[in-house]
Amino acid sequence: MTPPAPAERVTTPVPAHRTHHLADGREAVFFSDRGAAPVARVSDPRPLDPRSGHGEVRFDRLTGEWVAVAAHRQTRTYLPPADQCPLCPSAGGRESEIPAEDFDVVVFENRFPSLGPELGELPAPGPAAERSLWGAPSPAYGRCEVVVFTPEHRGSFASLPLERARTVVEAWAQRTEALSAMAGIRHVFPFENRGEQIGVTLHHPHGQIYAYPYPAPHAARLAARSRAHLQETGRALMGEVLADETAAGDRMVLAGEHFSAYVPYAARWPLEVHLVPHRQVPDLAGLTGAERDELAVLHRDLVQRVDRLYTTPTPYIAAWHQTPVTAADREAGWLHLQLTSPRRSEDKLKFLAGSEAAMGAFVNDVPAEQTAARLREAAR
Repeated sequence: MTPPAPAERVTTPVPAHRTHHLADGREAVFFSDRGAAPVARVSDPRPLDPRSGHGEVRFDRLTGEWVAVAAHRQTRTYLPPADQCPLCPSAGGRESEIPAEDFDVVVFENRFPSLGPELGELPAPGPAAERSLWGAPSPAYGRCEVVVFTPEHRGSFASLPLERARTVVEAWAQRTEALSAMAGIRHVFPFENRGEQIGVTLHHPHGQIYAYPYPAPHAARLAARSRAHLQETGRALMGEVLADETAAGDRMVLAGEHFSAYVPYAARWPLEVHLVPHRQVPDLAGLTGAERDELAVLHRDLVQRVDRLYTTPTPYIAAWHQTPVTAADREAGWLHLQLTSPRRSEDKLKFLAGSEAAMGAFVNDVPAEQTAARLREAAR
């Protein structure tokens, strides 16, 4: 395992942020690298139409899950040329989604959201009430935000300077805290889609945050198992898994003072690695300054290793698994990053076909131990 180099450490002060508003009223939060002041004033002259609610959610009585329907997203921007990128700074007479000539990191409300912009409480499903939800869609309450990592159009999280990666971590944490406190929000999910094979619609380095009015299905299943394990054993499930993986050693990738990364024993994807804090913490907002410092180092290290595996950049999803906002889930849950890629060789991708897509029963082409060994070897 490869620990982070001491020279890579970053220290206080904490990055600052300032909230502004775009022409249609959407929030845009500007974060500055440490020691710099965030953008103090913006002016968005675009003649944008007023915002309105667009989507809906429908309850699936067979699975007990909510499904969002967002037909308005069909018109969203799709892989524009660089000179029309909506995530680049506004400059040279071209107005973008970011009304500033320069910035460090910006988080703004998505113009084409799957959820929101309205906030509210969904009906509570239950055996007696679920039938009444059929044929009666509810508003798609919630919030969808875009996290722009850099003003540079080219690059990736892996190529960010360390201080900028730390600013992105601060943005994730601040937005997690703010979104979790909003009315009706039950689960906050920061993530990054990288690569056209994953389905990205903009090349500019960025991620997203979804704030759901319900726990997303995977988070709900994990939360239920974590609650049951804590009740039965008195131990946190993720903490037990981390201890077991550390003891086994053959799937470990790296270890720091506050975080460790490993390929899980039952990895579903050809490339899958989990980055887990050593301390039980429910979400990114709960991390200390020292933990956020190391997270910036190790998260960037992991995506750099992923890019060294092949001669071309590897598509991936970097998904932050945070606990739902309910007290019982936060008591049992444990924050972790799940980084996955469908790339199974230099020129092959794993597609989710019958067993995976229809049944949710994964068949992995690559043993976890082999993936871990390759990631260890991909250190600088």
